Amino acid sequence: METKEIQKLIDFIAQSGLDEVNIETTDLKIKVKRYGSAPTASLSSSQAAPAPSYAPVTPTTAVTHSAPTEPTVSSEPASSNLITIKSPMIGTFYRASSPETPAFANIGDEIKPGKVVCVIEAMKLFNEIESEISGKIVKILVENATPVEFDQPLFLVEPV
Repeated sequence: METKEIQKLIDFIAQSGLDEVNIETTDLKIKVKRYGSAPTASLSSSQAAPAPSYAPVTPTTAVTHSAPTEPTVSSEPASSNLITIKSPMIGTFYRASSPETPAFANIGDEIKPGKVVCVIEAMKLFNEIESEISGKIVKILVENATPVEFDQPLFLVEPV
């Protein structure tokens, strides 16, 4: 396996939701871990070969904020009845399709199943994230243009 192929594999794993990958053949053994005490990538071969130079896989850090850019609804309902819309993938969260267009969803907006609430860019592809529930958006938990993890909460919705 060439160094470029190994780097492509590591980049692919970094973009996926996998935490650990082991690949073993008769000539080659690759083990990549994303999480733990420190990100690691190791390569061993039955033939003596120079170690390839590549950067270890680093986990994408989730950025959240305590003070949203927009004011929250003043009579915020108890969090026990709120539904969370979570990220279905790793990528970069965008509230609108471009900087010039309005946000897909704002605090106080009513949403229905199938309504686009945000876009997540992953590997140069922009994926529209649609609501699967009906309700009113109470809180936006992620800043625009920040990285998000798989299953990271994005919106809090009060069901109607």
